[in-house]
Amino acid sequence: MVRPLRRTAAALQFAAVPDDVELVHRLRQGDEAAFVTLVDRYHAPLLRFASTMVPSRAVAEEVVQDTWLGLLRGIGGFEGRSSLKTWLYQILVNRARSASGKEGRTVPFSPGREPAVDPARFGGDGRWSVPPVAWTDDVEDRIQAEGMVERVAALVDRLPSVQRQVVTLRDLEGLPAGEVCRLLDLTDGNQRVLLHRGRSAVRRWLAAELGEEVAL
Repeated sequence: MVRPLRRTAAALQFAAVPDDVELVHRLRQGDEAAFVTLVDRYHAPLLRFASTMVPSRAVAEEVVQDTWLGLLRGIGGFEGRSSLKTWLYQILVNRARSASGKEGRTVPFSPGREPAVDPARFGGDGRWSVPPVAWTDDVEDRIQAEGMVERVAALVDRLPSVQRQVVTLRDLEGLPAGEVCRLLDLTDGNQRVLLHRGRSAVRRWLAAELGEEVAL
C-alpha cells in the first residue's frame, strides 16, 4: 500500500507563496493583500538601493514611497516585457534621479588605475604566491551563512556609489547584466569593470576581517 506524502508546514507555506505574476494579476483586480505582499517582498531592497543614489536616508524613503505610488498608478499599463522586479527598480531609478536633481541619464564612470588584486600576491612568473583560500574549504565552517550575507552587504555599502549600485543589483538582488546596464545606462564593458572592482574591494575587506584571502 502506497502511503500518501506528508507535507510539512514549511512545505505548505512555501507552496502558498505567490509569485510576482500572480501578485500583478491580483493587484489589477484591486486586491490590497497583493500590494501588502509586494511591499513586504521588495521594500527593504528598494530602500537599500535608493540609498546608493540619493544623499540621505530620508530622501531614500521618499523615493521608495514614490516608487510604490508609481506602481499603483502604472500597474494597468505593465506589459510584462521585463520582470516586475526590474520594473520596480526602473521606477525607483527615475524617481531617485529626479529627487537628486540629476540631468540626463548618464552615470559617471571612471575605470580607475588601482589593481583589483595586490600585485605582491603574485610571484615573478605571474602565478599566485599566496593563493586564495577556497570559500567552502574554510569560511563556511566558521561563519553562519546568514551572518556572512549581512556582513558582505555592509561592506558593499562602503563602495563608491556607482560600484555599489552595480554590485547591489547584480549580487544582492540577482538582476542579469543586461537589465543592470539598461537601468543604469552603462555599457556592458563598463558594467563588467564596475562589478569586478566592486567585488574585488569587498573581497579585500572581507579578507582583512578574516585574516586571510578568500575566494568569493
